[in-house]
Amino acid sequence: MALGLAAACAASREPAPIPPAAPTPARPEVCREVSPGAGLQDAIDAAPTGAALCLAPGTHGGPVHISRRLTLWGPRDAVIRSHGEGTTVRLEGEGAALLGVTVDGSGGRYDLLDAAIHVAGRSGRVEGVLVRNAVFGILIERATGATVRGNHVLGDASQPLGLRGDGIRLWETYDSTVEDNWLEDSRDVVLWYASRNRVAGNRIEHGRYGAHLMYSHGNQIVGNRFVGNVTGLFVMYSRDVEIRGNVFADSGGAAGMGLGFKESGNVRVVRNLFAHNTIGVYVDTSPLWPDDRNRFEGNVFRLNGVAVSFLGRAAGNAFEGNGFRDNQLQVQVDGRGDARQAVWRNNEFDDYAGYDLDGDGTGDVPYELRSLASDLVAESSALAFFRGTPAFALVEAIGRIVPLFEPRLVLSDPEPRMTRVAWEGLRAN
Repeated sequence: MALGLAAACAASREPAPIPPAAPTPARPEVCREVSPGAGLQDAIDAAPTGAALCLAPGTHGGPVHISRRLTLWGPRDAVIRSHGEGTTVRLEGEGAALLGVTVDGSGGRYDLLDAAIHVAGRSGRVEGVLVRNAVFGILIERATGATVRGNHVLGDASQPLGLRGDGIRLWETYDSTVEDNWLEDSRDVVLWYASRNRVAGNRIEHGRYGAHLMYSHGNQIVGNRFVGNVTGLFVMYSRDVEIRGNVFADSGGAAGMGLGFKESGNVRVVRNLFAHNTIGVYVDTSPLWPDDRNRFEGNVFRLNGVAVSFLGRAAGNAFEGNGFRDNQLQVQVDGRGDARQAVWRNNEFDDYAGYDLDGDGTGDVPYELRSLASDLVAESSALAFFRGTPAFALVEAIGRIVPLFEPRLVLSDPEPRMTRVAWEGLRAN
């Protein structure tokens, strides 16, 4: 695990690691074995509805198309290999399942979404599969009740991020489950126009967007690790989303952010860890609708350049019981605004200089955030280069000592917490 994440976890309980992928699903009790080179599509066409086919180890030629309820099972060394064009495996029948095998390759057409696996219809299943050498990994389109579990999707790390395909993509997909998958070096995990889905227990590393929601409502994002991506999770134009128990770590560079929002509302962000990101949480005009609210509760922000950053107004957001420690800047607002329209209550700030004489665990005077350095960065963004340097430390000291240069008030928490907020670890249930 990356250094930033390890340091952030040091003061709290270390979570049990997520396994790379689930073990190979159990072999069906009754199945017809298919030998390499025996004509896989012919065997599929000849099998009765509800049957199971078990692939023997070796190479099986693609593409294949399953248009009805049928199970295709194999061990990891049973390989369905692309012939170099189009999508390699299509599951388009209700209850069609692909279990345990390796799918190697796809065509090279981005405009046609050439993929290793394409799922459509109702109740499709992809479990325990290794995907490699494909433009797109697993595409779930116009589907309901799909299950994508325990798969390992390998992207091409030699390609620029923008030229890789999506590891998992949900398009117009509802009431489906994406859990316990391991994705490496793909472009994005995408949920577009996809509602009421559960994304849980996944490990998503070294991509562009760990996950990207757009016009996708009522989704659960629970117990995932987003590590080393440009952006861990970005939520756009979506409502009623639950984001709970995740790790957002090592999103670095100028565009690096753990979690971002744009015009999204009624989002609950609970018990997540934001560690070693350029920006922990980025809030852009969210919530959009006046009656919507976003709540941030029990999260831990450690070792971020900026823990929370607002673009536009901060109203409609509430931060309660969060822990802010070892960040270069706790909160910033782009431009000359402030974050006082948001609700701040009972948060822990490691730079709080107050006291607790009555011993009730709450500071007796409000926490107030003022930053002359941030005021200067707001005037000239190029000065952000000097954050963390002795020069900026001197600027902050001058802002506190010399009344002539008193910086503006950014936020006030009337009931700051005196005890440390411990991260509770990954929970996917």
